[in-house]
Amino acid sequence: MLIQLNPTGVLDLLSQLEVDLLEQSSTSERYRLFRNCVLAVLNVGSHTDVSNDIYDKHKDFDIRLVSRERGIKIELENPPQTAFVDGHIVTGIHEHIFSVIRDILFICQKYEKNLQETKAITHMVFDMLRNAGALRVNSEPSMIVCWGGHSINEIEYKYTKQVGYELGLRGLNICTGCGPGAMKGPMKGATIGHAKQRNTDNRYLGLTEPSIIAAEPPNPIVNELVILPDIEKRLEAFIRTAHAIIIFPGGAGTAEELLYLLGILLHPENEKQCLPVILTGPKHSKAYFEELCKFIQMTLGDAALSKFEVIIDDPQLVSQKLKSAMSGVREYRKSEGDAYYFNWTLKIENDFQQPFYPTHEAMASLDLHLDQPKQQLAANLRRAFSGIVAGNVKDEGLNVINEHGPYVLSGEPDLMKAMDKLLQAFVDQGRMKLPGSKYIPCYKIKA
Repeated sequence: MLIQLNPTGVLDLLSQLEVDLLEQSSTSERYRLFRNCVLAVLNVGSHTDVSNDIYDKHKDFDIRLVSRERGIKIELENPPQTAFVDGHIVTGIHEHIFSVIRDILFICQKYEKNLQETKAITHMVFDMLRNAGALRVNSEPSMIVCWGGHSINEIEYKYTKQVGYELGLRGLNICTGCGPGAMKGPMKGATIGHAKQRNTDNRYLGLTEPSIIAAEPPNPIVNELVILPDIEKRLEAFIRTAHAIIIFPGGAGTAEELLYLLGILLHPENEKQCLPVILTGPKHSKAYFEELCKFIQMTLGDAALSKFEVIIDDPQLVSQKLKSAMSGVREYRKSEGDAYYFNWTLKIENDFQQPFYPTHEAMASLDLHLDQPKQQLAANLRRAFSGIVAGNVKDEGLNVINEHGPYVLSGEPDLMKAMDKLLQAFVDQGRMKLPGSKYIPCYKIKA
Protein backbone atom coordinates (compact mmCIF):
# COMPACT_ATOMS: atom_id res chain seq x y z
CA MET A 1 0.00 0.00 0.00
CA LEU A 2 1.43 3.38 -1.06
CA ILE A 3 0.10 6.72 0.15
CA GLN A 4 1.35 10.17 -0.91
CA LEU A 5 0.87 13.22 1.32
CA ASN A 6 1.17 16.91 0.53
CA PRO A 7 3.04 19.16 3.00
CA THR A 8 1.33 21.26 5.67
CA GLY A 9 2.33 24.24 7.80
CA VAL A 10 5.80 25.77 7.35
CA LEU A 11 6.68 23.04 4.85
CA ASP A 12 4.15 24.45 2.37
CA LEU A 13 6.97 26.66 1.11
CA LEU A 14 10.51 25.24 0.89
CA SER A 15 13.63 26.44 -0.89
CA GLN A 16 15.47 24.04 -3.17
CA LEU A 17 18.32 23.95 -0.62
CA GLU A 18 15.89 22.78 2.06
CA VAL A 19 14.47 20.14 -0.25
CA ASP A 20 18.02 18.90 -0.97
CA LEU A 21 18.78 18.82 2.75
CA LEU A 22 15.67 16.78 3.46
CA GLU A 23 16.57 14.32 0.73
CA GLN A 24 20.07 13.93 2.18
CA SER A 25 18.60 13.34 5.63
CA SER A 26 16.35 10.60 4.28
CA THR A 27 19.32 8.65 2.93
CA SER A 28 21.71 9.18 5.85
CA GLU A 29 21.98 7.85 9.39
CA ARG A 30 19.16 10.23 10.32
CA TYR A 31 16.78 8.12 8.27
CA ARG A 32 16.18 5.68 11.15
CA LEU A 33 15.36 8.56 13.50
CA PHE A 34 13.11 10.14 10.88
CA ARG A 35 11.32 6.86 10.05
CA ASN A 36 10.79 5.88 13.69
CA CYS A 37 9.40 9.28 14.68
CA VAL A 38 6.91 9.20 11.78
CA LEU A 39 5.92 5.62 12.64
CA ALA A 40 5.32 6.70 16.24
CA VAL A 41 3.06 9.54 15.07
CA LEU A 42 1.13 7.10 12.87
CA ASN A 43 0.50 4.93 15.94
CA VAL A 44 -1.50 7.50 17.89
CA GLY A 45 -3.47 5.72 20.59
CA SER A 46 -1.29 2.59 20.70
CA HIS A 47 -1.31 0.83 24.08
CA THR A 48 2.35 0.03 24.57
CA ASP A 49 5.31 1.81 26.14
CA VAL A 50 7.94 -0.37 24.46
CA SER A 51 9.18 1.24 21.26
CA ASN A 52 10.30 -2.06 19.74
CA ASP A 53 6.74 -3.39 19.93
CA ILE A 54 5.76 -0.76 17.37
CA TYR A 55 8.90 -1.15 15.26
CA ASP A 56 8.64 -4.96 15.15
CA LYS A 57 4.95 -4.87 14.26
CA HIS A 58 5.58 -2.59 11.28
CA LYS A 59 8.87 -3.84 9.87
CA ASP A 60 7.51 -3.46 6.35
CA PHE A 61 6.76 0.24 6.87
CA ASP A 62 8.86 2.67 4.86
CA ILE A 63 8.84 6.39 4.14
CA ARG A 64 10.29 8.26 1.20
CA LEU A 65 10.56 11.90 0.26
CA VAL A 66 9.46 12.68 -3.27
CA SER A 67 11.19 15.82 -4.52
CA ARG A 68 9.36 18.35 -6.69
CA GLU A 69 10.54 21.76 -7.90
CA ARG A 70 7.80 23.32 -5.81
CA GLY A 71 8.72 21.32 -2.68
CA ILE A 72 8.25 17.77 -1.45
CA LYS A 73 5.69 15.08 -0.98
CA ILE A 74 5.89 12.17 1.41
CA GLU A 75 5.30 8.62 0.28
CA LEU A 76 4.27 6.11 2.93
CA GLU A 77 4.61 2.39 2.27
CA ASN A 78 2.49 0.03 4.39
CA PRO A 79 1.53 2.58 7.07
CA PRO A 80 -0.62 1.44 10.04
CA GLN A 81 -4.27 1.32 8.98
CA THR A 82 -5.36 2.85 12.29
CA ALA A 83 -4.08 6.20 10.96
CA PHE A 84 -6.72 6.20 8.19
CA VAL A 85 -10.48 6.65 7.94
CA ASP A 86 -12.10 5.30 4.77
CA GLY A 87 -8.76 5.44 2.99
CA HIS A 88 -7.93 9.01 4.05
CA ILE A 89 -5.28 9.82 6.64
CA VAL A 90 -6.54 11.48 9.84
CA THR A 91 -5.89 15.22 9.56
CA GLY A 92 -4.15 15.53 12.92
CA ILE A 93 -1.79 12.67 12.10
CA HIS A 94 -1.07 14.23 8.70
CA GLU A 95 -0.09 17.48 10.43
CA HIS A 96 2.07 15.70 13.01
CA ILE A 97 4.04 13.85 10.31
CA PHE A 98 5.10 17.16 8.84
CA SER A 99 5.90 18.47 12.33
CA VAL A 100 8.42 15.63 12.56
CA ILE A 101 10.00 16.67 9.25
CA ARG A 102 9.92 20.35 10.20
CA ASP A 103 11.77 19.85 13.48
CA ILE A 104 14.30 17.32 12.19
CA LEU A 105 15.02 19.55 9.18
CA PHE A 106 15.45 22.54 11.46
CA ILE A 107 17.89 20.69 13.74
CA CYS A 108 19.89 19.39 10.77
CA GLN A 109 20.02 22.78 9.12
CA LYS A 110 21.00 24.96 12.07
CA TYR A 111 22.24 22.85 14.95
CA GLU A 112 24.49 20.05 13.75
CA LYS A 113 26.99 20.40 16.60
CA ASN A 114 26.37 19.84 20.29
CA LEU A 115 25.95 23.23 21.91
CA GLN A 116 27.89 23.99 25.08
CA GLU A 117 27.11 27.58 26.04
CA THR A 118 24.04 28.18 28.18
CA LYS A 119 22.78 31.11 26.11
CA ALA A 120 23.19 29.17 22.87
CA ILE A 121 21.16 26.24 24.21
CA THR A 122 18.36 28.52 25.41
CA HIS A 123 18.37 30.25 22.02
CA MET A 124 18.05 26.87 20.31
CA VAL A 125 14.99 26.01 22.42
CA PHE A 126 13.47 29.40 21.62
CA ASP A 127 14.35 29.07 17.93
CA MET A 128 12.68 25.68 17.60
CA LEU A 129 9.51 26.82 19.38
CA ARG A 130 9.38 29.96 17.27
CA ASN A 131 9.90 28.01 14.04
CA ALA A 132 7.04 25.71 15.05
CA GLY A 133 4.73 28.66 15.69
CA ALA A 134 4.40 27.70 19.36
CA LEU A 135 5.19 31.18 20.70
CA ARG A 136 2.18 33.51 20.51
CA VAL A 137 3.37 37.12 20.80
CA ASN A 138 0.09 38.92 21.41
CA SER A 139 -1.40 36.59 24.01
CA GLU A 140 -2.02 36.85 27.73
CA PRO A 141 -0.48 34.30 30.15
CA SER A 142 -2.61 31.14 29.98
CA MET A 143 -0.33 28.14 29.29
CA ILE A 144 -0.54 25.50 32.01
CA VAL A 145 2.09 22.78 31.74
CA CYS A 146 0.79 19.45 33.07
CA TRP A 147 3.22 16.71 34.06
CA GLY A 148 2.39 13.21 35.23
CA GLY A 149 2.77 9.55 34.43
CA HIS A 150 1.87 7.63 31.28
CA SER A 151 0.91 4.71 33.55
CA ILE A 152 -1.83 5.87 35.90
CA ASN A 153 -5.01 4.13 37.06
CA GLU A 154 -8.54 4.98 35.97
CA ILE A 155 -9.31 7.04 39.09
CA GLU A 156 -6.23 9.22 38.54
CA TYR A 157 -6.93 9.53 34.81
CA LYS A 158 -10.49 10.75 35.43
CA TYR A 159 -9.11 13.26 37.94
CA THR A 160 -6.66 14.69 35.36
CA LYS A 161 -9.61 15.09 32.96
CA GLN A 162 -11.65 16.90 35.61
CA VAL A 163 -8.78 19.31 36.31
CA GLY A 164 -8.40 19.91 32.57
CA TYR A 165 -12.13 20.57 32.30
CA GLU A 166 -11.98 23.19 35.07
CA LEU A 167 -8.94 24.82 33.42
CA GLY A 168 -10.76 24.87 30.06
CA LEU A 169 -13.80 26.57 31.59
CA ARG A 170 -11.48 29.35 32.74
CA GLY A 171 -9.88 29.85 29.33
CA LEU A 172 -6.54 28.28 30.21
CA ASN A 173 -4.54 26.28 27.67
CA ILE A 174 -2.71 22.98 28.15
CA CYS A 175 0.84 21.85 27.44
CA THR A 176 1.95 18.28 28.20
CA GLY A 177 4.46 15.68 27.08
CA CYS A 178 1.78 14.75 24.51
CA GLY A 179 1.52 11.04 25.39
CA PRO A 180 -1.17 8.96 27.18
CA GLY A 181 -2.26 8.96 30.83
CA ALA A 182 -1.72 12.23 32.70
CA MET A 183 -0.55 13.82 29.45
CA LYS A 184 -3.80 13.06 27.64
CA GLY A 185 -6.33 13.52 30.47
CA PRO A 186 -5.95 17.30 31.02
CA MET A 187 -6.14 17.94 27.28
CA LYS A 188 -9.24 15.79 26.91
CA GLY A 189 -10.98 17.51 29.81
CA ALA A 190 -10.02 20.96 28.55
CA THR A 191 -11.63 20.29 25.16
CA ILE A 192 -15.02 20.06 26.90
CA GLY A 193 -14.39 23.15 29.02
CA HIS A 194 -13.30 25.13 25.98
CA ALA A 195 -16.28 23.91 23.96
CA LYS A 196 -18.74 24.94 26.69
CA GLN A 197 -17.23 28.44 26.69
CA ARG A 198 -17.23 28.49 22.85
CA ASN A 199 -13.47 29.02 22.97
CA THR A 200 -12.18 28.24 19.48
CA ASP A 201 -8.62 29.46 20.02
CA ASN A 202 -7.76 26.49 22.24
CA ARG A 203 -4.21 25.21 22.44
CA TYR A 204 -3.07 21.68 23.26
CA LEU A 205 0.70 21.88 22.94
CA GLY A 206 2.70 18.64 23.01
CA LEU A 207 6.45 18.70 23.60
CA THR A 208 8.35 15.48 23.00
CA GLU A 209 11.76 14.18 21.89
CA PRO A 210 12.89 11.40 19.53
CA SER A 211 13.91 8.87 22.18
CA ILE A 212 10.49 8.89 23.89
CA ILE A 213 8.02 9.57 21.07
CA ALA A 214 7.45 5.89 20.17
CA ALA A 215 6.95 4.84 23.79
CA GLU A 216 4.58 7.79 24.28
CA PRO A 217 3.02 8.58 20.85
CA PRO A 218 1.21 11.93 20.59
CA ASN A 219 -2.33 11.60 21.86
CA PRO A 220 -5.22 12.54 19.52
CA ILE A 221 -5.96 15.85 21.30
CA VAL A 222 -2.56 17.47 20.58
CA ASN A 223 -3.02 20.22 17.98
CA GLU A 224 0.53 21.58 18.18
CA LEU A 225 3.49 19.20 18.25
CA VAL A 226 7.15 20.13 18.75
CA ILE A 227 9.97 17.58 18.81
CA LEU A 228 12.98 18.82 20.77
CA PRO A 229 16.36 17.06 20.29
CA ASP A 230 16.67 15.60 23.81
CA ILE A 231 15.07 15.48 27.25
CA GLU A 232 17.07 18.43 28.60
CA LYS A 233 15.91 20.80 25.87
CA ARG A 234 12.40 19.43 26.16
CA LEU A 235 12.36 20.21 29.89
CA GLU A 236 13.70 23.72 29.28
CA ALA A 237 10.98 24.27 26.66
CA PHE A 238 8.36 23.23 29.22
CA ILE A 239 9.34 25.65 31.93
CA ARG A 240 10.14 28.61 29.68
CA THR A 241 6.72 28.40 27.98
CA ALA A 242 4.84 27.67 31.23
CA HIS A 243 2.83 30.26 33.08
CA ALA A 244 2.09 27.65 35.76
CA ILE A 245 2.79 23.95 36.28
CA ILE A 246 0.57 21.14 37.54
CA ILE A 247 2.12 17.83 38.55
CA PHE A 248 -0.14 14.78 38.65
CA PRO A 249 0.84 11.33 39.97
CA GLY A 250 3.53 9.59 37.94
CA GLY A 251 6.67 7.50 38.13
CA ALA A 252 10.36 8.04 37.55
CA GLY A 253 9.77 10.48 34.69
CA THR A 254 7.54 12.69 36.83
CA ALA A 255 10.12 12.64 39.63
CA GLU A 256 12.75 13.66 37.06
CA GLU A 257 10.61 16.62 35.96
CA LEU A 258 9.97 17.77 39.54
CA LEU A 259 13.66 17.52 40.48
CA TYR A 260 14.62 19.47 37.35
CA LEU A 261 12.11 22.19 38.20
CA LEU A 262 13.10 22.43 41.88
CA GLY A 263 16.80 22.51 41.07
CA ILE A 264 16.16 25.57 38.90
CA LEU A 265 13.74 27.33 41.27
CA LEU A 266 16.25 26.91 44.13
CA HIS A 267 18.81 29.03 42.27
CA PRO A 268 19.20 32.37 44.12
CA GLU A 269 18.64 34.33 40.90
CA ASN A 270 15.20 32.72 40.56
CA GLU A 271 14.04 33.73 44.04
CA LYS A 272 11.65 36.37 42.64
CA GLN A 273 10.27 34.22 39.82
CA CYS A 274 6.50 33.99 39.59
CA LEU A 275 5.82 30.42 38.45
CA PRO A 276 3.01 28.74 40.40
CA VAL A 277 3.46 24.99 40.91
CA ILE A 278 0.70 22.69 42.22
CA LEU A 279 0.93 18.95 42.89
CA THR A 280 -2.52 17.41 42.77
CA GLY A 281 -4.42 14.13 42.54
CA PRO A 282 -7.48 12.32 43.91
CA LYS A 283 -7.75 11.08 47.51
CA HIS A 284 -6.62 7.72 46.20
CA SER A 285 -3.19 9.28 45.41
CA LYS A 286 -2.54 11.00 48.73
CA ALA A 287 0.09 8.43 49.77
CA TYR A 288 1.95 9.03 46.50
CA PHE A 289 2.37 12.72 47.24
CA GLU A 290 3.33 12.03 50.85
CA GLU A 291 6.16 9.73 49.70
CA LEU A 292 7.31 12.24 47.11
CA CYS A 293 7.30 15.15 49.58
CA LYS A 294 9.24 13.12 52.16
CA PHE A 295 11.90 12.40 49.55
CA ILE A 296 12.10 16.06 48.50
CA GLN A 297 12.39 17.23 52.10
CA MET A 298 15.06 14.65 52.93
CA THR A 299 17.17 15.51 49.87
CA LEU A 300 16.53 19.17 49.00
CA GLY A 301 15.09 20.47 52.26
CA ASP A 302 12.22 22.72 53.32
CA ALA A 303 13.24 25.40 50.81
CA ALA A 304 12.32 23.01 48.01
CA LEU A 305 8.97 22.17 49.62
CA SER A 306 8.13 25.89 49.71
CA LYS A 307 8.31 26.06 45.91
CA PHE A 308 5.06 24.16 45.41
CA GLU A 309 1.63 23.51 46.91
CA VAL A 310 -0.13 20.16 47.28
CA ILE A 311 -3.90 20.08 46.71
CA ILE A 312 -5.73 16.77 47.14
CA ASP A 313 -9.02 15.97 45.41
CA ASP A 314 -10.14 19.49 44.46
CA PRO A 315 -9.96 20.20 40.70
CA GLN A 316 -11.96 23.39 41.02
CA LEU A 317 -9.61 24.87 43.63
CA VAL A 318 -6.58 23.99 41.51
CA SER A 319 -7.98 25.79 38.49
CA GLN A 320 -9.24 28.76 40.49
CA LYS A 321 -5.82 29.29 42.05
CA LEU A 322 -4.05 29.10 38.70
CA LYS A 323 -6.54 31.37 36.96
CA SER A 324 -6.12 34.01 39.66
CA ALA A 325 -2.31 33.57 39.54
CA MET A 326 -2.18 34.58 35.86
CA SER A 327 -2.44 38.29 36.74
CA GLY A 328 0.60 37.90 39.04
CA VAL A 329 2.54 36.16 36.29
CA ARG A 330 1.62 38.95 33.89
CA GLU A 331 2.68 41.68 36.33
CA TYR A 332 5.99 39.93 37.09
CA ARG A 333 6.88 39.54 33.42
CA LYS A 334 5.85 43.14 32.78
CA SER A 335 7.93 44.48 35.68
CA GLU A 336 10.98 42.54 34.49
CA GLY A 337 10.48 43.51 30.85
CA ASP A 338 10.19 39.82 30.00
CA ALA A 339 8.08 38.20 27.29
CA TYR A 340 4.74 36.65 28.21
CA TYR A 341 5.35 33.80 25.76
CA PHE A 342 8.89 32.76 26.79
CA ASN A 343 10.48 33.17 30.23
CA TRP A 344 13.89 34.62 29.38
CA THR A 345 14.66 35.76 32.96
CA LEU A 346 14.60 32.23 34.39
CA LYS A 347 18.17 31.26 35.28
CA ILE A 348 19.06 27.75 34.11
CA GLU A 349 22.57 26.51 34.80
CA ASN A 350 24.51 24.49 32.24
CA ASP A 351 24.26 21.34 34.42
CA PHE A 352 20.55 21.27 33.69
CA GLN A 353 21.04 21.76 29.94
CA GLN A 354 23.75 19.34 28.89
CA PRO A 355 22.47 15.97 27.65
CA PHE A 356 22.98 13.07 30.02
CA TYR A 357 23.65 9.74 28.32
CA PRO A 358 22.72 6.96 30.77
CA THR A 359 25.47 4.44 30.24
CA HIS A 360 26.25 2.05 33.07
CA GLU A 361 29.44 3.97 33.77
CA ALA A 362 27.66 7.35 33.82
CA MET A 363 24.95 6.08 36.16
CA ALA A 364 27.46 4.46 38.52
CA SER A 365 29.55 7.64 38.73
CA LEU A 366 26.70 10.01 39.71
CA ASP A 367 27.45 11.95 42.88
CA LEU A 368 24.52 10.95 45.10
CA HIS A 369 25.56 12.46 48.44
CA LEU A 370 23.77 15.04 50.57
CA ASP A 371 26.91 17.09 51.21
CA GLN A 372 26.76 19.22 48.07
CA PRO A 373 24.86 22.35 46.97
CA LYS A 374 21.13 21.61 46.69
CA GLN A 375 21.04 22.67 43.03
CA GLN A 376 23.84 20.26 42.20
CA LEU A 377 22.18 17.45 44.14
CA ALA A 378 18.92 18.11 42.27
CA ALA A 379 20.80 17.95 38.96
CA ASN A 380 22.39 14.59 39.86
CA LEU A 381 19.14 13.13 41.18
CA ARG A 382 17.44 14.28 37.98
CA ARG A 383 20.06 12.39 35.96
CA ALA A 384 19.53 9.25 38.04
CA PHE A 385 15.76 9.26 37.44
CA SER A 386 16.34 10.13 33.78
CA GLY A 387 18.48 7.00 33.45
CA ILE A 388 15.74 4.88 35.02
CA VAL A 389 13.22 6.30 32.53
CA ALA A 390 15.60 5.37 29.71
CA GLY A 391 15.99 1.85 31.10
CA ASN A 392 12.21 1.50 31.35
CA VAL A 393 11.00 2.76 27.98
CA LYS A 394 13.68 4.27 25.72
CA ASP A 395 15.36 2.28 22.96
CA GLU A 396 18.94 3.04 23.94
CA GLY A 397 18.26 2.32 27.60
CA LEU A 398 16.42 -0.92 26.93
CA ASN A 399 19.26 -2.10 24.68
CA VAL A 400 22.05 -1.47 27.18
CA ILE A 401 20.03 -3.04 30.01
CA ASN A 402 19.43 -6.14 27.88
CA GLU A 403 23.15 -6.33 27.12
CA HIS A 404 24.74 -5.40 30.45
CA GLY A 405 22.03 -5.87 33.07
CA PRO A 406 20.58 -3.29 35.47
CA TYR A 407 22.17 0.07 36.22
CA VAL A 408 23.86 0.23 39.63
CA LEU A 409 23.29 3.39 41.65
CA SER A 410 25.35 4.04 44.75
CA GLY A 411 25.88 6.89 47.18
CA GLU A 412 25.22 8.05 50.73
CA PRO A 413 23.35 5.27 52.58
CA ASP A 414 20.48 7.42 53.88
CA LEU A 415 19.93 8.97 50.48
CA MET A 416 20.02 5.63 48.69
CA LYS A 417 17.54 4.13 51.16
CA ALA A 418 15.18 7.04 50.54
CA MET A 419 15.53 6.65 46.77
CA ASP A 420 14.99 2.90 46.99
CA LYS A 421 11.86 3.43 49.08
CA LEU A 422 10.45 5.97 46.60
CA LEU A 423 11.20 3.81 43.56
CA GLN A 424 9.71 0.74 45.24
CA ALA A 425 6.56 2.74 45.93
CA PHE A 426 6.39 3.54 42.19
CA VAL A 427 6.78 -0.17 41.40
CA ASP A 428 4.15 -1.25 43.96
CA GLN A 429 1.69 1.35 42.63
CA GLY A 430 2.22 0.19 39.02
CA ARG A 431 3.77 3.47 37.86
CA MET A 432 6.81 2.13 36.02
CA LYS A 433 5.01 0.33 33.17
CA LEU A 434 1.56 0.29 31.64
CA PRO A 435 -1.09 -1.68 33.59
CA GLY A 436 -0.81 -5.41 32.95
CA SER A 437 2.90 -5.27 32.12
CA LYS A 438 5.30 -7.09 34.39
CA TYR A 439 8.00 -4.73 35.62
CA ILE A 440 11.57 -5.94 35.90
CA PRO A 441 13.68 -3.19 37.55
CA CYS A 442 16.34 -1.69 35.30
CA TYR A 443 18.33 -0.55 38.34
CA LYS A 444 19.93 -1.75 41.56
CA ILE A 445 20.37 0.49 44.59
CA LYS A 446 23.66 0.10 46.43
CA ALA A 447 24.27 2.13 49.60
